[in-house]
Amino acid sequence: MNTAILNSTLAMIDKLKTVCADFGLANDSSEYKIITESFLYKYLNDRMLHELGKLPEFEGCKGVSAIGERYRSLDADARAMLPYELGTTAIIRPEWTVAALFNRQNEEGFAKTFDEALLGIAADNIDVYAVKAGAESITLFQGVSRFIVEEYKRDGFCSALINVLADFSFADAFSQGYDFFSQVFEYLIKDYNKDSGSYGEYFTPHAIASIMARILAPEGDSDVTVYDPAAGSGTLVLALAHQLGEGNCTVYTQDRSQKANEFMRLNLILNGQVASLANVVHDDTLVSPRHLTKDGTALKTFDYIVSNPPFKADFSSSRDLLASEKYGKRFWAGVPKIPAKNPDKMAIYLMFLQHIVDSMKPGGRAAIVVPTGFLTAKSRIETTIRENMVDSGMLRGVVSMPSNIFANTGTNVSIIFLDRSKQYDKALLMDASKLGSKEKVGKNQRTVLADGEIARIIDVFNRVEEQDDFSVLADYDDIKAKRYSFSAGQYFEVKIEYEDITPEQFREEMETRMGTLRDLWAEGERLQQEIEEQMKAVRLA
Repeated sequence: MNTAILNSTLAMIDKLKTVCADFGLANDSSEYKIITESFLYKYLNDRMLHELGKLPEFEGCKGVSAIGERYRSLDADARAMLPYELGTTAIIRPEWTVAALFNRQNEEGFAKTFDEALLGIAADNIDVYAVKAGAESITLFQGVSRFIVEEYKRDGFCSALINVLADFSFADAFSQGYDFFSQVFEYLIKDYNKDSGSYGEYFTPHAIASIMARILAPEGDSDVTVYDPAAGSGTLVLALAHQLGEGNCTVYTQDRSQKANEFMRLNLILNGQVASLANVVHDDTLVSPRHLTKDGTALKTFDYIVSNPPFKADFSSSRDLLASEKYGKRFWAGVPKIPAKNPDKMAIYLMFLQHIVDSMKPGGRAAIVVPTGFLTAKSRIETTIRENMVDSGMLRGVVSMPSNIFANTGTNVSIIFLDRSKQYDKALLMDASKLGSKEKVGKNQRTVLADGEIARIIDVFNRVEEQDDFSVLADYDDIKAKRYSFSAGQYFEVKIEYEDITPEQFREEMETRMGTLRDLWAEGERLQQEIEEQMKAVRLA
């Protein structure tokens, strides 16, 4: 990965944030929309020019400026053919390119011109780049100047944005891969993910994403589907898609958070998964699952499922509906009750677990992040779900992670691995809770796993290797005997250290220890006598 290109890209993001700060929008709820729309507009502009440069009619064009000039000179018929030549690459009309807008920034009403360009690009590319929201679509751009309350400042605001964009080029970044763009994406949204932990906006650390992907598909795969019913910003599905090979899979996601879906779309675009954008759905997975069979009568099933579902959230408005007969088949273990005093503490991850189990293909695999408490919980729903995983022979194993692996929550988490490609009768249970080192993240502390520790977890799990006080291969019958506990610690062998000694050595050791005991008893009697004398003196006084 080219560090210089990465640093210049991050610097461009910082400059966009500076523009927002200069116009009073730092930490405003609208800031993330402005930053992500501006960044994405520039990325799509440069990507189009990059792809145009590969076409025969652009042969001989040296540099982005020359490609742009040739593009502007194309006649209407030639431009009409570009969608067929460029495939899923977004098409931006010549008058809406960054270079064209840069040249118009001093015109009166430039803010309107800038927004019209963004809206026009969104409309032109709606078939590929929109996100489904129920029966409607959320388009690529909605415009940015509207967030400036004082209208007279809008032209200057949009002019400042276009100057930052025109001063940067993605040309050298397109040769970079997943590791590059995953870092850019994380940096881009890091300030706008502070409410992680609310429904649909979880941000999963890359260490966990990597562990899940490399255990699920250590050798990659081809022509498969990947699904996350609570996708958030897409960290898990993108890590797995990279492990499988970006051209070897189709991604499907759903999430009820609009912000999360906007981040998800951006993540897919940056990581070469544009063909999967049509499968990104903004809606409530529990109430209205949108990925269904062709006849719409059952859930679509997938080859791979990864998810870090929200653990708790307020679902009081739909809880009774979800517990009704209509949803009985999907939530076969039951629907948790709403805590009377804390409705936002409803354990909805239990419903996602059931949904995920029912969304696996007969040969499918899944990895799900759960609270570690789930592994031993004795409540009916938790126990029923664990029973299903074992009795159906699909529990491959569990990894219990260190505390504070998420900087924004103290909840200990574990990863459950399910596999329907074979019938298991043993599960590898791993306690990795002692790994990692602590680092400060804002006001919180996070546990960070070193590369060697991540490799150890993956290698030990994939080799099904037992290591003292770290991993154990538990027989299903033993798991059933322990009330379906998935906690590794309950299966570790208790080892007693001993050494062979002669009878004479034994007698000497016993005499030494008895001598020590006699000394302790004598000391105890002396102290007792001293205490009694002091108490007697107090009474006499």
